[in-house]
Amino acid sequence: MPFKLFRRLTDNATLKSLGPGLITGAADDDPSGIATYSQAGAQFGFNTLWTLVLTYPFMVGIQLVSARIGRVTGRGLAANIRRAYSPWLLYVIVALLLVANVINIAADIAAMGEALYLVTGTGSSHLYALGFGVLCLALQVFLPYATYVRYLKWLTLGLLAYVATAFAVHMPWTEVFARTVWPHFTFTKESVALIVAVFGTTISPYLFFWQASQEVEEIRNDHHTRALRTRPRDAVAQLRRIKSDTLIGMGFSNIVAFFIMLTTAVTLGAHGITDIQSSAQAAEALRPVAGEFAFLAFALGIIGTGMLAVPVLAGSAAYAVAESFRWRNGMDLKMVEAREFYGIIALATLGGVLLDFAPVDPIAALVLSAQINGVIAVPIMAVMMMLAHNRKIMGAYTLTTRHTLIGWAGVAVMMVAVVAMFATL
Repeated sequence: MPFKLFRRLTDNATLKSLGPGLITGAADDDPSGIATYSQAGAQFGFNTLWTLVLTYPFMVGIQLVSARIGRVTGRGLAANIRRAYSPWLLYVIVALLLVANVINIAADIAAMGEALYLVTGTGSSHLYALGFGVLCLALQVFLPYATYVRYLKWLTLGLLAYVATAFAVHMPWTEVFARTVWPHFTFTKESVALIVAVFGTTISPYLFFWQASQEVEEIRNDHHTRALRTRPRDAVAQLRRIKSDTLIGMGFSNIVAFFIMLTTAVTLGAHGITDIQSSAQAAEALRPVAGEFAFLAFALGIIGTGMLAVPVLAGSAAYAVAESFRWRNGMDLKMVEAREFYGIIALATLGGVLLDFAPVDPIAALVLSAQINGVIAVPIMAVMMMLAHNRKIMGAYTLTTRHTLIGWAGVAVMMVAVVAMFATL
């Protein structure tokens, strides 16, 4: 009976219309991101909520570009960069992406292990982390693409734990609204560094590669669709679907991040707990000040988001590397059909697990990952914008004026964030 109900729900037309955009947006709220948002709420209260309102249109704009490139051309982002620019530009970008993703995977898996240890109160967080890493890898390798994506969609519901947590504590909603619209914010070295971290967490390169590649996967797995350049009659319906999928997915992502900041601001920050180094630490700190329910919801949410984010991080790296070297790739293929592709997924996932056992400061590693992501985001976004205007690549489906303005504004915002990041080092 439960299985039949699950099948009925997952076959729902509304849910089926959501895919790459929803999963991409949800994966952005990974355990590492949760730590950043928790630190922002704990240290600066409601005064950083405006950052999530500001980043939303830019996040939507650049993810629409990546999805459009994938659906129009039938190729992933790395494959299109290889067609239009020097291979060395692509190799440098992909190498940095791989390094940043492995570090991010390590931080996420470590947070999942710590969260499970906090919930159970027994065992070893390192062994739990190893188990989560192996489980994430097995799901990517052995589950068929259609089934895999169905489970990823349901894992996005784990993020609702953070919305529930906010409603489990007293919230001064009038003040929340006022501070979001008109924050009392002092720009110091610490506050600028945290704003940059929020921007870098919200707009991340691995999301660009993932959403473009997922649009390609959708084409491969539906025999009735083709790349828009070869089947233009599908353009209106597909571009409309991409727009709604991305708007909802990125909106979901930023709303959840907003509630994480709210919860930690009204609980941890209000009780003088302002130094949050990890998402698991945030969950543990919630227990004495917000109660058992808030603690459990926050901790279990870390595990759910990690199960969603780790495959996206490993998968985006695999798509980028495989497309760079013209290797067969795709989660619709079996392991024997795409050995190199699945090899990169295994390397990235298990590399992250091994990093958790190395004598490396996880916080320093996470900061390095954020810095790499921030640096490579700017040239990747600029290249994406130029690709989206290249008629040899996009044919008749180049960007509209409105999308162009939003996209380049996003590039400018991220460039300012990177300059500010180096200025505060």
